[in-house]
Amino acid sequence: MTGDIGEFVHERFRRTDEKLDKIMAVLVELRTTQAGMLQILAAMDNRDLRTEQRLDRIEARLGRIDPVLPR
Repeated sequence: MTGDIGEFVHERFRRTDEKLDKIMAVLVELRTTQAGMLQILAAMDNRDLRTEQRLDRIEARLGRIDPVLPR
């Protein structure tokens, strides 16, 4: 009977280890995906900043041109 209990406990631990391994694999995949998404968001933020700077320069140019235009 002691052997049966030992085998039972050993099998339960083995199954638990397998489940934990699967969970860890999913977590690693999620972290990798998150890192990629953060890189994409940083690139988008950088593009937004450059676009905003260009619009500011265009607005400044139009401000200098506007007084010259007839109304």
